[in-house]
Amino acid sequence: MMSIPLFLTQEHPCSYIEGERAQSVFVHPAYPATTSIYAQLIEQGFRRSGDEIYAPHCPHCSACIPARLPVEKFKPSRSQKRCLKKNINTQTIVKPAAFEQAHYDMYLRYQAIRHGDGSMAHAGPNDYLAFLGSSWCDTRFVEFSINNELAGIAVIDQFEQAWSAVYTFFEPKFSNYSLGVYAVLWQIEQANLQQKDFLYLGFWIKACKKMAYKTNYQPIQLLIDNQWVEMSV
Repeated sequence: MMSIPLFLTQEHPCSYIEGERAQSVFVHPAYPATTSIYAQLIEQGFRRSGDEIYAPHCPHCSACIPARLPVEKFKPSRSQKRCLKKNINTQTIVKPAAFEQAHYDMYLRYQAIRHGDGSMAHAGPNDYLAFLGSSWCDTRFVEFSINNELAGIAVIDQFEQAWSAVYTFFEPKFSNYSLGVYAVLWQIEQANLQQKDFLYLGFWIKACKKMAYKTNYQPIQLLIDNQWVEMSV
C-alpha cells in the first residue's frame, strides 16, 4: 500500500464506554481517498464517517475491535431464521446515496426515539447526508418497505471483494419487524450472491450493548493484533 498521511486526535470522552477516554487516528482530509484505497484500509481496521476515515487509537483501552463476517460461511441462528420469516414479504430497492426527504424525515424520527440525547437527533439535511454518504465512496441506500410503506434504510459501502454495513435506521412503528437484524441478514445474503468475501460490521465492543450484537452473526472474524481471527464469542 502507498504511504497515507495520518493524524492523531486529542483525547476526548469515549462515546461508547462511560468514564473512558478515547483517541482516534484519521487519514488526513487532504488525502485523495477512493473506494479502492478505503477497501485496503477497512481490512486494516479503519472505518469511515462521511468522508472521514478513522480508526481507534486509544492509549489505555482496546475495546473497539473491528469485526467482519465471511458471508459464504454464515449460518443463521434460530432467532435470525424467525426474523427472515417475519420479513418474507419485505421489499427492497437499492438506490444511490442521495438525499430524499422521506429518508431524512424517518431518520429524525428514529434518532428522536433511539438516540434522543445525541447530536444527530437534530441534524440538518446537510449534516445527515455528510454523516451517511461520501463524495468518494461507492455507497448505496437500501430501502426496505412493508405493505408498500417505507420502513427502513440500510447504508452500505461496496468494494470489489466485500461490502461494509455503514448504518441502519427504520420507522419506529415497524420495530417489531427487527429491521436492524433483517438489514444485516439481507446484506449477508446479497453480498454472498454477488460473490463477495466479507461483510464488514464495524467495531465490536463487548462492554457496549449497542455494539456487542455483532457476534450474533457467526462465524465472526475479529481483528486482533493485526490478524483476522475467527471467534466464537
